[in-house]
Amino acid sequence: MNISVVIPLLNEQESLNELYSWIAKVMQSNSFSYEIIFIDDGSTDDSWKTITHLSSKNKNVKGIRFLKNFGKSQALHAGFKEAKGNVVITMDADLQDSPEEIPEMYNMITQEGYDLISGWKKKRYDSVIAKNLPSKLFNAAARKTSGVKLHDFNCGLKAYKNIVVKNIDVHGEMHRYIPVLSKNAGFTKIGEKVVLHQARKYGKTKFGMSRFINGFLDLVTIWFMSRFGKRPMHFFGLIGTLLFLVGFCFAVYLGVDKLFLEIEGRLIAQRPEFYVALTAMILGTQFFLAGFLGEIILTSKRNKERYNISEKVNL
Repeated sequence: MNISVVIPLLNEQESLNELYSWIAKVMQSNSFSYEIIFIDDGSTDDSWKTITHLSSKNKNVKGIRFLKNFGKSQALHAGFKEAKGNVVITMDADLQDSPEEIPEMYNMITQEGYDLISGWKKKRYDSVIAKNLPSKLFNAAARKTSGVKLHDFNCGLKAYKNIVVKNIDVHGEMHRYIPVLSKNAGFTKIGEKVVLHQARKYGKTKFGMSRFINGFLDLVTIWFMSRFGKRPMHFFGLIGTLLFLVGFCFAVYLGVDKLFLEIEGRLIAQRPEFYVALTAMILGTQFFLAGFLGEIILTSKRNKERYNISEKVNL
């Protein structure tokens, strides 16, 4: 199979028929063998009913329905798990991503040897204050922190080699950082393509300003995980050891001073150095234990799905 199109969605009933027709037209005109995998992330409208209707008309249309809203990352994880195409395309269901971009992105993966192609919505039809400006700041921080030189990490339209999606773990709200996850997994040939961005035709966006705050917090997490995720003791243990040594040196100084230099001076407990030593040693011990526990958790970690599926069609 040439292409798997993975589409997570939440309450996008109005756009699904039009999106399906558009994708099918592109696939047929380019003679691609394909599948379209819709992941209904707990919709409360008739999105699932529409998906099942489309799947009955075309066996290339497949669906996964979550019991409740688990988030876009979990929806992508479920779709990636089922995808069989040599190239996997992700896109949003709101008609803001154009399926006309798929053939060129497919060629960039299959002919130019890229592991991942990320869309870049160079011209956007969103609110400048609410979306465009925060997005620019977010992308600049992501480039600086991750070392992945992309202009638009948030673009839902991306293309991957199948082997990429099978070897990355998308969880929490890490869908923004799939290029970074891919780089950390060893897939370093990451490209970018300017794509057409269209104004939303139906409904309203499901993401507010909070996604940028969450995005920056996730960026800190992914930075830490990329550098110390497999060796937490190197981070926590180093800080803990340094703090403990600082506290220990203060304690030795106080002991020597009290025993040999100022025998008749203030009590040790009345000196500020005592509290510096005590605090540093306690914090140092706690940091060291955090690193040790992190190593134990890594050793005993087991894979577990982070979502519950109620139904599937054509899968």
